[in-house]
Amino acid sequence: MSARTKHLEATRRRVLVGVAGAGAQWLVGCTLRGFGESAGDDGDAPRAPGEGTSAPRGEPVCVDAVRGGTLLSVLPFVDEGDLPFDTPTGQGLDGRLYTDLARLEYGARTVDNDRFYIRTRYPDRLDPSKAWEIRVRGLVSAPATFDLDSVTRDARPMGAVLLECSGNSRGGHFGLLSAAEWGGVPLMPWLRDRVSFASGATRVLVSGFDDHSLPSARSVAGASWVFTFAQLEAAGAFLATTMNGAPLPRDHGAPVRLVVPGWYGCTNIKWVDEIALVGDDEPSTLHMREFASRTHQSGTPALARDFFAASIDQTAMPVRVEKWRLPDGVRYRVVGIMWGGDRPLDRLRLRVGGAAPEEVHVCPAPATNRTWTWWSHVIAPPPAGRAALTLEIPDGAVRTRRLDSRFYAREVTFDGA
Repeated sequence: MSARTKHLEATRRRVLVGVAGAGAQWLVGCTLRGFGESAGDDGDAPRAPGEGTSAPRGEPVCVDAVRGGTLLSVLPFVDEGDLPFDTPTGQGLDGRLYTDLARLEYGARTVDNDRFYIRTRYPDRLDPSKAWEIRVRGLVSAPATFDLDSVTRDARPMGAVLLECSGNSRGGHFGLLSAAEWGGVPLMPWLRDRVSFASGATRVLVSGFDDHSLPSARSVAGASWVFTFAQLEAAGAFLATTMNGAPLPRDHGAPVRLVVPGWYGCTNIKWVDEIALVGDDEPSTLHMREFASRTHQSGTPALARDFFAASIDQTAMPVRVEKWRLPDGVRYRVVGIMWGGDRPLDRLRLRVGGAAPEEVHVCPAPATNRTWTWWSHVIAPPPAGRAALTLEIPDGAVRTRRLDSRFYAREVTFDGA
């Protein structure tokens, strides 16, 4: 049995355990402890299809289309490689961990720290025993150095935030995508409370330790990004020191990293050790140039001011396709997530193969787009054979570049039963 086949069987067993635990009335979105991830520090996961006959606090009642059914199998996505899930591999700039999103419980807000995706592992040249310092320089009245306590003493919960690597792709099962509950301090207020900005300061250059002894075949060392003040404030950017209630793990930027909600992971600098106030003539960094195409820039600008915000467009994808036996026959349920964009959305359409797109069930409606939103859709058995699952936002005013290019299209093989 291949590693991929073993993984699918394990996923099916986890779902079946959830069914049994719910007394054969497993509900989409039901918070079944022991299956998938927890709901996070904010309490239970949102109510979802079929959970109860009434909803508290004015929440809408959602309908479960597979109540009382029997789960037969979980279909594998095809042509997505055979990379391992939930296991760190490689070192340094080439270190990776791909999160198995199929394991997530419907409604889960976060992923456990040991399963949160990794793109670049802890630098082996970084001495963890050395006292951490953050240097602030550039267009300030006087350069200054701050210890870690200057961040941690004012840290507070910052909520659930999703991160996605700009290089997230089908070959890695789209597993460079995760969400966590973070704690830290808002960056711009922290800076303004500690240094005086000099005339001409319009941007912030955030840099992190990125020195590795092993060379990379694909990446350039030196993690840094330039932001305008307005970009950092609008996104609610913060210096993070905790992750899911625990100190930052080494591979996730310990002891302090930048989190910029809604921006690609390459801008969320890990191991932050320097912050510079700069002006409009600041060159783009090598790191920015490396990720220019993956963050949808126009060419590779030489100046940081010519970079667009590296924000994630509204997008969506399926994470699991389940085969169910219902009283009226076999049905398939597609379960997925939607994320990105500049505001919460609750409308989404799914196309299976060449069929017309159908509205999916997004319930409950999202209150935030800082993390993912769950959706599901039940379909009759399509014709036997391979079919692509693609999604679209029925709102022409919403930018959806990756959805438009079918970037997150996933394929399964239906048996026609």
